[in-house]
Amino acid sequence: MKDQFDAELRANLRGALIARGDADYDDARKLFNGMIDKRPLLIARCADVADVITAVNFGRDHNLLVAVRGGGHNGPGLGSCDDGLVIDLSAMNGVRVDPNARTARVGAGCTQGDVDHATHAFGLAVPAGIISTTGVAGLTLSGGHGYLTRKYGLTIDNLIEADVVLADGSFVTASREQNTSLFWALRGGGGNFGIVTSFVFQLHPVGMVFAGPIAWDQSHARTIMQRYREFLPVAPEELGIFLGLKTILSSAPFPEELWGKRMCLLMCCYAGPEEQGRQALAPLMDSLPAPWLNWMGTMPYPAVQSMFDGLYPKGMQWYWRGDFVKTLSDAAIDAHLEQAAKAPSELSLMHLYPIDGAVHRVGKEETAWNCRDATWSMVIAGIDPNPQKAGPVTRWTKAYWEAVHPFDLGGAYPNFMMDDEDGARLKATYGDNYKRLAALKKQYDPTNLFRVNQNIRPAV
Repeated sequence: MKDQFDAELRANLRGALIARGDADYDDARKLFNGMIDKRPLLIARCADVADVITAVNFGRDHNLLVAVRGGGHNGPGLGSCDDGLVIDLSAMNGVRVDPNARTARVGAGCTQGDVDHATHAFGLAVPAGIISTTGVAGLTLSGGHGYLTRKYGLTIDNLIEADVVLADGSFVTASREQNTSLFWALRGGGGNFGIVTSFVFQLHPVGMVFAGPIAWDQSHARTIMQRYREFLPVAPEELGIFLGLKTILSSAPFPEELWGKRMCLLMCCYAGPEEQGRQALAPLMDSLPAPWLNWMGTMPYPAVQSMFDGLYPKGMQWYWRGDFVKTLSDAAIDAHLEQAAKAPSELSLMHLYPIDGAVHRVGKEETAWNCRDATWSMVIAGIDPNPQKAGPVTRWTKAYWEAVHPFDLGGAYPNFMMDDEDGARLKATYGDNYKRLAALKKQYDPTNLFRVNQNIRPAV
């Protein structure tokens, strides 16, 4: 009976179908977060849109739990499920750049590195995240912020259209001209409304950048955080600059005398010539003590995008929590420093990513992504390669978050939320937009087929 069940889907897929017992099953089901272990019944590696339609219809008609995996970089493991069907889009990873229109059509299985490679050949880029192994689909559908955000907005602010397979198996295109309500929902509402099979993005002229990390002894962090909060509102929007409380890793290329020491990091990327970048940073740098290291230099944009890839390979133990942050008071800074000093591993971190500038020029009601008046998106991440450290990094992250959350806004970037947070957090994330999202969920996915995500339930 099982073979007949598998055969029905296998016969109608152009891509591969992987089932329990297959030689490549264990490798195919591995997740980015090594803390999470899921055993799906079937993994459909879709080759094209027709495969996605086939898989959606099969999952719905057989009442299977359905999970959707794009780049597979999801922290809470929402690209898979137990005893259900994983619709894997990783093979749909083509990118087509139109240099005249400055657009790119991007397959839903692409990573950020795939896109950066294709667009950089034309001196162009789409605003996205900070790690090239991140999946474009998951990043986009939850908003997308990174080095270019202050100048060019969120990833969703640069989305022109999306092709979508809906829960009933139908195929539509969403844009400002067609299926406009769906297009509104896709820009920040996550994977709740259908499976996006390709995106079209607006590109911007970005080639060589002046970028890199600057690190200080964490004993200077209070001063650095104060200066950073004052500097950011007047900094040129070409300067993307996030702040981190971290530990210098006990390995090359870091100087051995700094191994294991706690640091305050400013990770900078100026989208322009080095001389202009130095001038942009000068008011901040002139007000700070000498850093331990300053590794800024001129490099291709894809180089800064992939700078952290080697530090965070697939299979590490991860637990993260996020918040949107509007103000960074002295009391909040003190709470951050107290918790950061207790980090349980060298990889554990706190980052503050700016979401000001161009993000604030889009109204709260214009996209599903509601928190347009925040100043930063914060993430606290407990990380370690050792499975025995799963408990300590989780406890540290939760304690840190509980200490600083009273200073923050109610919601968070959905990609920085785990699946053990209550529904109130998601409602706070979307604010006044949540009611409209629930109504659109009822319209496009009334049975909640697409629920292995930061789930918005259909309106009653």
